[in-house]
Amino acid sequence: MPENASQTELDERIALLRRNIADLMEQATGASGAAVEESLAARLGEQQDLLDELLKKREVMG
Repeated sequence: MPENASQTELDERIALLRRNIADLMEQATGASGAAVEESLAARLGEQQDLLDELLKKREVMG
């Protein structure tokens, strides 16, 4: 995400990441097998890190 992203762009990206996280959580509830669970956990962690970063940027914007 560019440093000069607008508030609307940040809000849209935040909403997308929240949907991705919800989808991954849903997948995780039906997952079986250590490899699948580990993969989903890694993807969830990545998405959450991105979300946290964007929320911080959004907070700075006001």
